[in-house]
Amino acid sequence: MFICWYFNHFTGKNPFGFSSQNLGSLYKGMQKDMFQNFKHLRRTRHTHNPVDDARGNAEALLTMKQEMDLKIRL
Repeated sequence: MFICWYFNHFTGKNPFGFSSQNLGSLYKGMQKDMFQNFKHLRRTRHTHNPVDDARGNAEALLTMKQEMDLKIRL
């Protein structure tokens, strides 16, 4: 929310909107189990390098789309 506040405070509008999506919460909802974790769907190792982490999250999201019938637009 700090990004939302900064954009609104300094520019008058937030280009990202005020709501977000979270892969972990999405996966838990799809599985109907609050104890599930999506991280096994990543192929790229989670190294905390922003490129590796984004690639791994994209891989997980595409797996949810292709194998779990998640309806998203690409």
